[in-house]
Amino acid sequence: MKEKTIKIEEMFLSPFAKKSSDTVGRLYPEESCPMRTDFQRDRDRIIHSKAFRRLKNKTQVFFSPEGDHYRTRLTHTLLVAQVARSIARALSLNEDLTEAIALGHDLGHTPFGHAGERILNRLNPNGFEHNVQSGRVVDVLERDGKGLNLTREVVDGIINHKMSGEAKTLEGRAVSIADRIAYINHDIDDAIAGGFITKEDLPKSAVKVLGGTSSERINTMILSIYNESNGKNQVIMGEEVAAATAELRTFMFENVYNDKTFKKEEERADKMISAMFEYFKKNLNEMPAFYVGLLDKYDVDTVLCDFISGMSDGFAIKTFSDIFIPDGWKE
Repeated sequence: MKEKTIKIEEMFLSPFAKKSSDTVGRLYPEESCPMRTDFQRDRDRIIHSKAFRRLKNKTQVFFSPEGDHYRTRLTHTLLVAQVARSIARALSLNEDLTEAIALGHDLGHTPFGHAGERILNRLNPNGFEHNVQSGRVVDVLERDGKGLNLTREVVDGIINHKMSGEAKTLEGRAVSIADRIAYINHDIDDAIAGGFITKEDLPKSAVKVLGGTSSERINTMILSIYNESNGKNQVIMGEEVAAATAELRTFMFENVYNDKTFKKEEERADKMISAMFEYFKKNLNEMPAFYVGLLDKYDVDTVLCDFISGMSDGFAIKTFSDIFIPDGWKE
């Protein structure tokens, strides 16, 4: 089965695609699987990881929203994977590699969305970025400190999925652009559902280029990538569509992400995360034994970030409550 996949890749993938047979390999050599390519195996390891399961209870944009239809970090990840695979298929790139990167790109994300990331970045003298932490999750923290031992192409794509990075493979770049396509569009839907904006508030010039619905906009963006990048060593949108996408992103920052409601929620998250960070810094042995054991190899601030960034929203709130709220005050 694996040999069949490798032959199909050789026959049909773009010369710019990363073929499974060309992987640079894993951090630690191991026996290959007779059924799956290394990239398929990486995808499966990510799906079965604890960090992947925790994504279902981590904030995307809305903090503990009422209703079941708002996006979480997990549903965001699944949409990124779907968009990224559509791009990879259109450009004849390696879909298995693309999917593995997409599914792993946010494994290191904090509770409370990007607010949690900003807070830990301020508290940690070494800084904190969720993409770098995602790399640390797969290389160090998963499987009780053994890591997932993923191929270097997958780890590179995970670490470099932010706009400021540039993955070494086109598959990694497909995930980076798919990430922006996904969050801009699903955050618009959630913001409309939450009453923060209406469809009529969206910049008309961007809507004219991209479309009036998320489905139309995503199709326009992917088609633009195909038209601009097919047969080339790049994954980019055409200028007009890229400009309209940037306009939508700016609109979301100005009208949703920086809304006073979110800022108030971020202040609450800040108080919780800051208090827990300082508490556990003074009481290191009260962390789970796994994280206490990491202190033999890593500095205190790094391990504190490992512990807190791995929390789901609910677990973070419960941990804060257990430490700081007297039992008699709890409902």
